[in-house]
Amino acid sequence: MDDIEPGGSISLLHFPEPILECILKLLSPKELVGMSEVCTCLRDRCRSDPLWEVHIKQKWGGVIGDVAFKEWQWHITTTKEREINQLDKHINRKGSLGSFNGTWPMLYLGSYLEDCSHLNSSLSNSFMMSLYFSLENGKFWFPAQVYRGFFVRDALVRYDSKTDNFQARQQSGGWHIRGNNIQWDNLRAPPVDTPACVRYVCDCLQELKPGDHIEIQRRSRRETPYDWCYAVIGHMECCHENENFCRCHHSYTLILEFKQYSEGSSMRRVKLHRNGEQYEEPSGCYGGIRKLESEEEIQRWKKHSPLRQTPVYITSQAGFNNMLG
Repeated sequence: MDDIEPGGSISLLHFPEPILECILKLLSPKELVGMSEVCTCLRDRCRSDPLWEVHIKQKWGGVIGDVAFKEWQWHITTTKEREINQLDKHINRKGSLGSFNGTWPMLYLGSYLEDCSHLNSSLSNSFMMSLYFSLENGKFWFPAQVYRGFFVRDALVRYDSKTDNFQARQQSGGWHIRGNNIQWDNLRAPPVDTPACVRYVCDCLQELKPGDHIEIQRRSRRETPYDWCYAVIGHMECCHENENFCRCHHSYTLILEFKQYSEGSSMRRVKLHRNGEQYEEPSGCYGGIRKLESEEEIQRWKKHSPLRQTPVYITSQAGFNNMLG
């Protein structure tokens, strides 16, 4: 700031780079947008990904993850390609469909951007800033998972700023509404990049032992998508839960205890083989297993699917479907 004459005015750009960076980090999203309109230099600084990544994590970090970022990158890339190649004028420039998984008629939509016209050549270079406002204005339907009773279900969701809640749609079969006014705590970012129509490939099966907390894919029929449900690895009946003689972790059989169901329920205790193949039981069709490593994940499952105090008996496929919602 030695180049400022006595009595001269001071601009933000006169500050040393570290100080200017600290000032910009203190600005809210609305203030950053206002600051970006001052001059070209501040515009580029105020639209930088590191600044907006902080705001993304602060507001959206609990509900979006790598899968959503991957889908957003798809929309940004598609927008740039349209501009470069000047695609046919009849192409719908309003909406933008994300990636697809599965095969017809079981196609699963990865995301949907209702209006991509705002992603002009300038804003499409601001990855995080454009993502923030596309989330904020509810234009971006992004992949997330919704807690529904004893299960977590994949869906496309968008934010409703008027209610500070979310709306969810299914990813296949007509894109029907799955829920309105879904609260923040009932959403989570998908922990793995595995579509609901695909069995998750496990890497933890051989190390699972009694007491481990897991979530496992489960569905009512082969032609329906997987949901995730919470379970604890239990003991074989022959070991009597004696730690000194327990050999359950060497067994080819895994005991899954769904403690959200009360004693006596046919859903409470299930036997599966450790080789990772898919098995069908009266309670449903099972897929991959994901071991829960963090206490936060475990406690969240317990909050959304507490142990029932009264018996729940499910004796038919229809009963299982009703539990899935």
